[in-house]
Parts: sequence; structure tokens; C-alpha cells
Amino acid sequence: MQRRIFIALAGAAALVLFSALAVMDAGSGQAQGGRYIVVQSTTSTENSGLFNHLLPMFTAKTGIEVRVVAVGTGQAVKNAQNGDGDVLFVHDKPSEEKFVAEGWGVKRFDVMYNDFVVIGPAEDPARIAGSKDVVAAFKKIGEAKAPFVSRGDDSGTHKAELRLWKDAGVDAKAASGTWYREAGSGMGATINTGVGMGAYVLTDRATWSSFKNRGDYRIVVEGDNKLFNQYGVILVNPAKHPNVKQAEGQAFVDWVLSREGQGAIGSFQINGEQQFFPNAAPTG
Repeated sequence: MQRRIFIALAGAAALVLFSALAVMDAGSGQAQGGRYIVVQSTTSTENSGLFNHLLPMFTAKTGIEVRVVAVGTGQAVKNAQNGDGDVLFVHDKPSEEKFVAEGWGVKRFDVMYNDFVVIGPAEDPARIAGSKDVVAAFKKIGEAKAPFVSRGDDSGTHKAELRLWKDAGVDAKAASGTWYREAGSGMGATINTGVGMGAYVLTDRATWSSFKNRGDYRIVVEGDNKLFNQYGVILVNPAKHPNVKQAEGQAFVDWVLSREGQGAIGSFQINGEQQFFPNAAPTG
């Protein structure tokens, strides 16, 4: 019995090692035939379906396959710093600007924007439904000790949420494990957890639009300028990581900033509604 358990554990360890090596290989750009790039991006661009809409167009035009690593913005930035990718496509401008300032990226460009929304159950325990003031709403959630589920994963959404708690004067971290819970997962999984707990959640609008398991949930706060959600794109610096596919990565950056790429972003809809709004500066 012990021998069988040992063999099973050894096999699992080998599988983990193989998976790790595969990720390293993808990041280093050692393709087994064909041209491709690795884009470090966020769960929101993946969960919403945006990349499923965009990437076939880019590949059809250039012949370059795009492999997306969809994680929180904080992890995506770390991965790109480690050279595990050719392009960074995320949504936390301070982190992006720091990435470029420290020499990890070549140049940052605005690509598109959408917004964050607060979702919650029909019973609305903090009485915030219909509010256009997200800071006041966060303050009410804290005062009511109403359940709130955070991504808690250093993502762009999580960073935005922490700024809102700070502006509201609420020490949410001190309440961790009580009314404030940290999922430590992507946007879709965090919404699932929130719905299961009857908790409020801050989410990007596109992921919410694509989310099916809503129950009695609805948007309770939207429309505040503080909920603006800007995305940026950056070529990872080949001077830092010679494995970066500079020509292919730059081709992707140029395409998403081009009239064609911006039009493709603007044409993405869920349930007949536009989800992302292109705002790259004119080029050429």
C-alpha cells in the first residue's frame, strides 16, 4: 500500500515538473514549429471572451499565434519581469508605469477602457443600490459589516478595490476573515464565491456581463469616475530578456493600437452591449 502511494506521489510530482517546464518553455519562446508570442494578461480580458474575439483576427492577418497567460495584473507583471512573456496587457497604470520606468518594458500605450461595478444581492444589506458614489458605498458596507468578497490576488481589480477602501477610511484588511473575505482567485471565481456567500463584489463590467450564475444578483453601484478602468499594453524589453520575440511582440502591440485592432476591440459585444472602448492615441 505504501509503495503504491509513493508511486502515485512520484507520478504527480513528475506531472507538476512537466507542467512547470512547459510554462518555462512557452515563456522562453522555444516553439515547436510556427510563430507565436506569449501575452501576460488578466483574467478579465480572458473571462469576458475578448481575446477569443480579437486573437483569431490578429493571427489571420500576421500568422502569429498568441498564447495568453491569464492571471491577476500583479502576477502578470511579475511574470513579465521574469521574462516569461513577450507582451504585457493589463489594467493597473501605476504598476505599468513602474514596469517601464524600471526598464522591464519598452513603452506603455493606452489601449482601451471600461469600468468597474459593484454587484450585490437583491436584499442589499448595506443599502447602497442605485448609488453613484462608490466611496460612500464602500463606507456603508464597512459600517454595516456586510459581507464583501475581494479577489485578494494583487490583480488590477484588487488594487482598485484597496484604493476605494482607503478613500472610504475603512481598514478592510483588519476585518479579514470576518465580513471581509479574500478569495485569492480570478474574477469569475470570485464572483461565484460572492454569490454563494451573499456578499458584495467589485468586478469589471465585462466579466459580469459574461457571467451566467447570477442568482438574484445585480449591479448596485456604477457610474462613478473612480470606477474608470484603463488598460495598457507594453512590449517586454528585449534588452532585459534576449528571449523576447521583439518583432512578433511589436507586431501585436502595433495591431491592437491600429485602426483595425481598435475597431476589433470596439466591436466586441456581450448580449448586444459593447464591453470595451478603444482609446489608443492616433498613430502614423
